Amino acid sequence: MKILVTDSINTCVKDILAEVGEVDFLPSMNEDELMKIIENYDALMVRSQTKVTKNIIEKSKLKIIGRAGVGVDNIDLEAATQKGIIVTNSPDGNTIAAAEHTLALIFALTRNIVPANNSIILDKKWDRSSFVGRELYGKTLGIVGFGRIGKHVGKVATTLGMSLCVFDPYSSKEIVESHQGRFYEDLESFLKVCDYFTFHVPKTKETTHMINKDTLKIMKKGAFIINASRGGIIDEVALKEAIMSNHIGGAALDVYENEPDVANFPLCDCKNVVLTPHLGASTQEAQTNVAIDVAEQIKSVLNGGYAESAINIPSLKIEKLEPVKNYMLLAQNAGNFIAQIMTEKINTITIIAQGLLAQKNLEPLEIAILKGILDHKIENVNFVNAPLFAKQYGINYTTLQSSAPCNFPNLLSIQAKGATQEHSISVGIIAGIPKILKINQYDTSFNLQKHTLLIPHKNQPSMIAKIAQILGDEHQININHMSVTQGENGMSLMMLDIGESLNYEILNNIAQIDGIKDPKYICLNSLPNIKE
Repeated sequence: MKILVTDSINTCVKDILAEVGEVDFLPSMNEDELMKIIENYDALMVRSQTKVTKNIIEKSKLKIIGRAGVGVDNIDLEAATQKGIIVTNSPDGNTIAAAEHTLALIFALTRNIVPANNSIILDKKWDRSSFVGRELYGKTLGIVGFGRIGKHVGKVATTLGMSLCVFDPYSSKEIVESHQGRFYEDLESFLKVCDYFTFHVPKTKETTHMINKDTLKIMKKGAFIINASRGGIIDEVALKEAIMSNHIGGAALDVYENEPDVANFPLCDCKNVVLTPHLGASTQEAQTNVAIDVAEQIKSVLNGGYAESAINIPSLKIEKLEPVKNYMLLAQNAGNFIAQIMTEKINTITIIAQGLLAQKNLEPLEIAILKGILDHKIENVNFVNAPLFAKQYGINYTTLQSSAPCNFPNLLSIQAKGATQEHSISVGIIAGIPKILKINQYDTSFNLQKHTLLIPHKNQPSMIAKIAQILGDEHQININHMSVTQGENGMSLMMLDIGESLNYEILNNIAQIDGIKDPKYICLNSLPNIKE
């Protein structure tokens, strides 16, 4: 075995990897440089600098790609999955580092550390009166996202004498109260009560600009905002305006919407802010921990074992995975699709297999569906931890192997229920093409696509023309494919493959058309054609 380690990863991994193969340490490389040598290696270990592209993956004979860190944006997961290459990371290795950096930002902001330092070092002044801070004791800390990092921040904050409030639709009252916190289901009520806000959530459609001009107005006057999770969660222009107007007391950011374009950060010339260059995971200990963790997983896989934090391929025995492997990505995307249709928390799902699929072990497909559902809401979900996350967030699931007659060789259906909503989707692979075969009451045969518009509407003339006018004439968005299916009660369903992401202002324009009922824009990972 040969293992390539790049991106200046700590050499402490050498002894671990040397137990299973020959290890080469090389500097970061671009695509052309890496393609010249990648076919010589069985495993690749990187950080964020090296981009592991589809071209690199297709030319390789890799068995595993290890990312020494959390994010895997620099690795083409789809290409790796299609070639059967495990991609793994280290989701826990930087928990303490990220939590401590969050706390450091809170302290720096509260006690005016940065401007006080600059006053002495740069201005040569001794000016105590200009930098009077305040105490954290007795203040209320609001945590958005109560995962590993959020919990650790909360633990330290309570020991400092702070009160703890949590907003996380995927946590629970019981979990939060066990950490001495108060659980909020309503964002507006949560925003009104906190003195500090810290964010520990992924960037999704729901969290993008969740802190904006409107939500900032709801916050207490003088509140402080800290973000060391993902850029784009906060509308930085709106935040600057709120600070300049003295409604928000200040902000500390480690992540930005357009990093690393420092010249265009809106808050750079704003007072009462602390800005750091994405240092959340930048500690010696964290970088060592993630390197060792990933090295151990690479060693395990090359020895014929499993990767505990596999991102794209489940740690399941081959005899379970092999019979249903062609349906894994389809099942994952079907779960993600129905999660985006639902506008409230999913409480229960029922998975139904028909045809020849009903005769197979469905455990891998269960996990793929859960991962797809959770991917829409939670960061760092993989095939290993998806069942655990589902349990933690109160999603109950049942799988049925049905012998009922079926019009297709294989049919996989998901029924999802929330407190007030219920939706269903059925999918299958027809002539090697992943298709949606039914959504709720509507039978269809629509190729599963990356960008899909779902438009329920009254079955009346000119509906297609009105939608086409908004998309094509007003916004130059091409319709690649259209399917219209009649349902019950005079309603029909229009499904459009638009081939590109959709601005939600456009979706709102479509929703205003008379006869349109609750249109949805669905964004999925693209699927290749698959032969059964």
